[in-house]
Amino acid sequence: MIEIKNISKSYVKNKKSIDNLSLEVKNGEIFGFLGPNGAGKTTTIRMITGILNIDEGDILIDGKSIKKDPIEAKKNFGFVPDNPDMFLKLKGIEYLTFMADVYDVPQNKRREKIEELTKKFEIYNELNNEIQSYSHGMRQKIVICGALLSEPKNWILDEPMTGLDPKSSFDLKEMMREHAKSGKTVFFSTHILEVAEKLCDRVGIINKGKLVFVGTFDEMKQKFKEEASLEKLFLEITEK
Repeated sequence: MIEIKNISKSYVKNKKSIDNLSLEVKNGEIFGFLGPNGAGKTTTIRMITGILNIDEGDILIDGKSIKKDPIEAKKNFGFVPDNPDMFLKLKGIEYLTFMADVYDVPQNKRREKIEELTKKFEIYNELNNEIQSYSHGMRQKIVICGALLSEPKNWILDEPMTGLDPKSSFDLKEMMREHAKSGKTVFFSTHILEVAEKLCDRVGIINKGKLVFVGTFDEMKQKFKEEASLEKLFLEITEK
C-alpha cells in the first residue's frame, strides 16, 4: 500500500509544483497516474521513491515513512524511472548483480530470477554486453528486470511501456495484472490513455500540481455525465 499524505513541493519560492496532494493506492489494485506534460507526475513519483525531498506532508510505503525511515520504505518497492539511461558502462549481468546485492537477493534465487526475467523480455543473450550498446527498448527491459528482481510488493513504474516492443509490452501488462491479483500494488504513470483505460482498476489525474480526479473509469463517466472514452474525458478534465 502507498499512502500519500498532503504532500507539497516547490522548486521556486511561493510557487508549488505539487500542491497538497493526498492519495491512497490500495493493495491488490493497478493504479494509473495520469496528467499532461509538466503536470507533476514525475515529481510526485520522485518524492514517493525518495529521490526528491518532500517539502510538506509524508508518504508511507506499507506503513514505512519515506521521510523518517527511507531505507526500510525503499525495501518495499521496485522502481522503474522514466529514463533507462543509467549505469551504461556496466554489462547487463553486472547491473542485475548490483541490484540483487542492493536488495539482498540470495545467490541461488537471483540466478533463477535473472534467467526467468531476462528470457521473458528476450535479453538473456545480451547480458554480457555493456548497457550502452543496448537499444532504448533493451535498456528499458534491463531496468524493469532490475526493479522486479527482488520480487517487491509495490511496483512504482514511470512510463514503463516507453520503447518496449509489442510482445514485451503485452508481457509487462500481464505481469502487472498477476501482481495486483496476488494482493500487491502497481502504481504507474502513462501517457497511453488506452492502456490505462483497459488496465487500471482506478486512476488519478493530476493537473498543475493538483489532483483533480481519483476513481474508476465508470465513476469518471458518472461524475461528468458523459459516455465517452478515457481520452476524451481526460482532455475535458485537464483543459477545464
